[in-house]
Amino acid sequence: MASARPGQGIQENIKCPICLEHLKEPGMLECGHNFCRACIGDYCERWEGHGPVACPVCRAQIQKGHLRPNLQLGHLVDSIKQLQLAPGVADVCERHKKELSLFCEEDGVAICVVCERSPEHKCHSVPLLDEAAQKYKEQIQDDLESLRKERTRLEELRASESQKQEEYQAKTEAERWKVVSVFKRLHQFIEEQERLRLARLAELEGEIERSREETVTKLSEEISRLDSLIREMESKCQQPPSDLLQKGQLQQPAGTSPELQTRLKSCSELNLREMVRLFQGTEVGSTVTLDPDTAHPCLVLSDDGRSVRLATMRQRLPDNPERFSLRTCVLGREGFTVGRHCWELEVEVEVGKGASWAVGVARESVKRKGLMHLSPEAGIWAVHCSRSEVQALTHPAPTALSLSRVPSRIRACLDRAGGRVSFLDADTEAPIFTFPPASFSGDRIRPWVWLRDEAELRLCH
Repeated sequence: MASARPGQGIQENIKCPICLEHLKEPGMLECGHNFCRACIGDYCERWEGHGPVACPVCRAQIQKGHLRPNLQLGHLVDSIKQLQLAPGVADVCERHKKELSLFCEEDGVAICVVCERSPEHKCHSVPLLDEAAQKYKEQIQDDLESLRKERTRLEELRASESQKQEEYQAKTEAERWKVVSVFKRLHQFIEEQERLRLARLAELEGEIERSREETVTKLSEEISRLDSLIREMESKCQQPPSDLLQKGQLQQPAGTSPELQTRLKSCSELNLREMVRLFQGTEVGSTVTLDPDTAHPCLVLSDDGRSVRLATMRQRLPDNPERFSLRTCVLGREGFTVGRHCWELEVEVEVGKGASWAVGVARESVKRKGLMHLSPEAGIWAVHCSRSEVQALTHPAPTALSLSRVPSRIRACLDRAGGRVSFLDADTEAPIFTFPPASFSGDRIRPWVWLRDEAELRLCH
C-alpha cells in the first residue's frame, strides 16, 4: 500500500471546510472550527431567516458577531504554503528531481537530500518534512488551546460584567425611586404648611382689622370726650379758684393690644428647624415602654418597663397567648396605627464580653409561640448585632452592614403612612439601614426587642 504523501495530514488542517481551499483570512468560531472569513460570512447570510445558524462542521449554534480573527493560523498557513505541498504541485525538487523529503527551518522551504548537502543549506537545521509538519501541527493545537482558554475567560468576564451592570441598574432605579418619593412627600408637606400658614395669616388679618376698627372707635370717643373736657376747662378758667380745683381726672386712651402684636409676630416668623423636624415626623417626646405580658420568661423588665436584661434562670410566668415562648423577645406596650414615631435604645455591654441583640418593630400579629423567622416576611423589621457584626434582618437572608463602629445608642424610626422603618446611630446621627417600603395596613406596629447574651437594653427618655 502506498504511503501518504509527506505533509498530507497538515494540508487537511489548513483547508476551509466550506471552499476546501487554503484558509484565507481565517477566523475561529466559539466551537473552535476555522473558516475563511468570506466563506463563513456568505454561509451565515444564506442561512439568515431560516432559524439559528449552525456550524457547518459540528452543528453548534453560531452567535452573530462571534467570529474571531485567527492571525496565528493565518501566518502558519502562509508558511506551510511555502513548503510547496499544496495539491497539484510537484513534490520533487525542480533542480535535482529528488523527493522533497526535508524541510529547511532557516529558509522555510522543502528541500531534497541533494539540496541538504549544498553550501546554502549545509549548516542549517534540516529535519524530515513529516517531523517539521508535525511540529507546526502541535504548535497549531497549542495555539488553539490557548485561544479556547482565553475565550472561556472572556465569556466568564462578560457574564460577570453583565451581572454587575444589572445590579448597578437596579440600585440606580431604587435610588431614583427613593429620591422621587422623598421629594414628592416634601412638596406635599410644604404645600400643606403654606395653606396652613396662609389660613392663619388670613385669620389674623381679620382680627387686626376688627382691632383697628375698635381702636379707632375708642380713640374717636376719647377725642370727643377730650374736646368736651377742653371746652369745659376753658370755661372754668374764667371761674373762681375754688371751682377750678373741682375738675375731673383725664384718662389716657388704650393702645394696640400687645397680645395681638405677639401673635402676628409668631405667625410671620418661619422656624426652619421646626419645619424640618415636622417633615421628618420625629415625635421627640414619644414614650415607649415594654409590655411584660409579651416578655419571654428569661427576660427581666424594670418596674417602669423601660429596660430589659436576661435572667440568670427561667422565671415562672403564666404562658398567656401574648407571651413569646421560644425566642427571648418582648414587644412595646404602644401600638401605632397612624403617624410617624421615633424612639431610642441604649445598649450596655459588660467590658470584655460580646453581646447579641436586635431592635426594631413588629406587627402585633407576629408569631409568639415556637420557632419564628426574623424578617419582614414574618412581620419583623429590625437590625441585629452579634459581637462586633451588625446586620439588617432582611429576606431571604440578612444583609451585612459596614459600619465604622457598633452603635451603643440606636434610634428606631417608623413612618406608618409611608411604610418605612429606618435606624440611625443616635450619637452621630449617621444612618444605619432603611428597609424598603412595606404595607402596614390592617395591623398595629409595636416596638420589638430581642436579647440573647449578657447585655442590658434601655429605652432612652
